[in-house]
Amino acid sequence: MDTVTPESVGMSSERLERIRPFIERNINEGKFAGVATLIARQGRVAYFDCVGMMDKEAGKPMQADTLFRIYSMTKPITSFALLMLYEQGLVRLSDPVSRFIPAFKDLKVFSRPLPAGMVLDNLQREITVHDLFTHTSGLSYGFNEDSPVDAMYRKIELLRPDRKSVKEFIDDLVTLPLVNQPGTVWRYSVATDVIGYLVELISGMPLGQFFEERIFRPLGMVDTSFAVPPEKINRFSTVYGLHPAGGIVPIETPDKSAFTMADRAQSGGGGLVSTVSDYLRFAQMLLNGGELDDTRLMSRKTIELMTMNHLPAHMLPFGVGNVGYGFGLGVSVVMDLAQYGNIGSVGAYEWGGAANTLFWVDAKEKLIGILMTQFMPAWHFPLADDFRVMVYQAIAD
Repeated sequence: MDTVTPESVGMSSERLERIRPFIERNINEGKFAGVATLIARQGRVAYFDCVGMMDKEAGKPMQADTLFRIYSMTKPITSFALLMLYEQGLVRLSDPVSRFIPAFKDLKVFSRPLPAGMVLDNLQREITVHDLFTHTSGLSYGFNEDSPVDAMYRKIELLRPDRKSVKEFIDDLVTLPLVNQPGTVWRYSVATDVIGYLVELISGMPLGQFFEERIFRPLGMVDTSFAVPPEKINRFSTVYGLHPAGGIVPIETPDKSAFTMADRAQSGGGGLVSTVSDYLRFAQMLLNGGELDDTRLMSRKTIELMTMNHLPAHMLPFGVGNVGYGFGLGVSVVMDLAQYGNIGSVGAYEWGGAANTLFWVDAKEKLIGILMTQFMPAWHFPLADDFRVMVYQAIAD
């Protein structure tokens, strides 16, 4: 990617030079194998750097075109896709999901456990499309320990990577009860996978095809897809995890990754592979109010709706550790900097992925930050928060 002088976009070259030693320190301490970072301001790239290895064991350095599993950074793209159909008048936020998936009308809600099973309640109201966007549907993800419903997700292996269709996933999902009544609690969940299925049903095409025709090709996102093709496998990174004795160890190598399976289910919640430069194009389009390079994908008014807080006060802070944030339609939104406890701007929005990938868009500063690495579990080390400080402290206008 071509970069401009930081000073031309109101940033300090001297202060940006603090980033590489900071990343190198994290790598040298055995926390990460390699990290790619990017900062764009005023529509131009002010900083882009790759440090360390995409595959330590093979001696392959991190590169500008390295392919990353972006996991939940898929969610903003999937949410954007359904909002495109919303703009066409094909779906409303207030629609019950059962308008498109009839089995959602008959879901039950966990009430309390019994020695011989559990008590299930009827829906007080149906799940709406808005509930899916905001993770207030009552669905879950299966990794929580606070509800027996999550144990049921695990028992049937709801998230197994070898599924061949999203419909198969949905058919299993509707056999399980909800954790909460719809619209009552924020709970991170498979809701965005349901959104991806709605995109398929409403558009009449597979999610990957919709992405390619309506988003990726118009934006020039040439390396973003649900499967890494054989000719790109040499650019695909290894995922690392913690070694019991210290340091890191490979936990998924490119040759054994489900992300190379072209026939697997296309997960709208976490299935995409992408590059730094591709995701920049998506983020820049959002920052531009739905347009990039004279190609408009969405109205700025819909972007505004997507990136504002939609949660009522009693649901805040949502999730764990999200103090100062609200949640929009597929992204989190900074609402209170003092509560948030980090440098930034009110109204900035973001989301990350399970392998410690992150992007954020700050319209006030006309700023985009992207960090890509491949390490799990997410947020075990505060790399992303520290990188954010490194970005904002370099603003000099």
